[in-house]
Amino acid sequence: MPRLAGRRTAVLAVLALAAAAGCSDSGSSSGGGSSANTPGVTDTEVTVGTHMPLTGPAAAGYSKIAPATKAYFDYVNAAGGVHGRKISYKIMDDTYNPATTQQVVRELVLQDRVFAILNGLGTPTHTGVLDFLKTNQVPDLFVASGSRNWNQPDKYPGTFGFNPDYTIEGKILATYVKDNHAGQKVCFLGQDDDFGRDSLAGVKAVLGSVAAEQTYVTSNPNVAPQMGAFKQAGCQVVVLATVPGFTALSIGTAAKIGFKPSFVVSNVGADYDTLAEQLGDAAPLLEGVVAANYLPLNNDDANPWIQLFKKVNTQYNGNAEFDNNIVYGMSVGYLFVQALQAAGQDLTRQGLIDAVEKGGFSGPGLVPLRYSADDHSGYSGEQLTKVEGSTAAYFGKPYRTDDGDGPVTEYTEAPPAPPANGIPPQ
Repeated sequence: MPRLAGRRTAVLAVLALAAAAGCSDSGSSSGGGSSANTPGVTDTEVTVGTHMPLTGPAAAGYSKIAPATKAYFDYVNAAGGVHGRKISYKIMDDTYNPATTQQVVRELVLQDRVFAILNGLGTPTHTGVLDFLKTNQVPDLFVASGSRNWNQPDKYPGTFGFNPDYTIEGKILATYVKDNHAGQKVCFLGQDDDFGRDSLAGVKAVLGSVAAEQTYVTSNPNVAPQMGAFKQAGCQVVVLATVPGFTALSIGTAAKIGFKPSFVVSNVGADYDTLAEQLGDAAPLLEGVVAANYLPLNNDDANPWIQLFKKVNTQYNGNAEFDNNIVYGMSVGYLFVQALQAAGQDLTRQGLIDAVEKGGFSGPGLVPLRYSADDHSGYSGEQLTKVEGSTAAYFGKPYRTDDGDGPVTEYTEAPPAPPANGIPPQ
């Protein structure tokens, strides 16, 4: 089970000590030496940490991600771990509040002395800890957000994304709109941060402009003004760059005011099971919603990755209701295990970063990962989904593109099947 952030008094004391010491433990964290003096690493264990919205406005769905990652680690640990080390995963609740994120990440690094931060979630939350993690030379892997901030290898050499970045996603969603809703008024609602701005940039790169654009803040769960403005503007298609709670709010609010556009939704806010739970009796409003994903869907029981993750979920995650958030969390876990394996027996922080930059990882993703010394972004594209008959299913082929003016092109290679034992080969 995840450990909630509950050591506020202790962490304040740690912060005071850190301030006096210059807020850096870089003398023992660079990884230039050996695992013997690397924080979070012993002969038998490697400890990593994360910040997640276990409670708060983004908790719907997202609170299931880190426990799923931990479940996959427990599965690997039961088979002996990685290079003889078990993976310990410390999960801290930041409530999707940037100030709390800074507090819990400092606790993880300065008090718990984790080896790395893994899959910290959120654009506004994680942006605030980039400089701290850089100063303390802590690997910052596979951030749970599609912000382009994570792909700055010169500025943040230890930070790597995981999700396709939001501009890539915006281009792919807008290509669908251009091909299927030509001549219709397209409007855009996005989170008031890089999530929304980067998504809108991708949409405009393909469509040129939108008829109306609005933003929301997660502290205000009322999108009636935005939906009302779209209705008045005569919007026929609404693109949403929203977290799940605000996707549900937008679709539900639109229905209440008699506004019935076609909704096209960012992957991060489109998990069908999460939205259906949020909408309750109004779940039929999701029929026809188009979104995108880059991992196998939770309802594809014939997919060998889904078979593996369901097995792990049953054995190590309390048989939690299986949705795409669990698929996501276990996919992150699988990738991190590959990175640890590639970093070698003599595990150091720099060795881990070098291993990720070398790339060559494969897994359940429908498109390739893009890691290299010059590219710290994650997956390179997505495939479109549509809700039909209360089920989200893929259609068409996966697409790849870039966050510039490159074309949106189909990707035709199928992902490999998982190893027979479900663990990357060492």
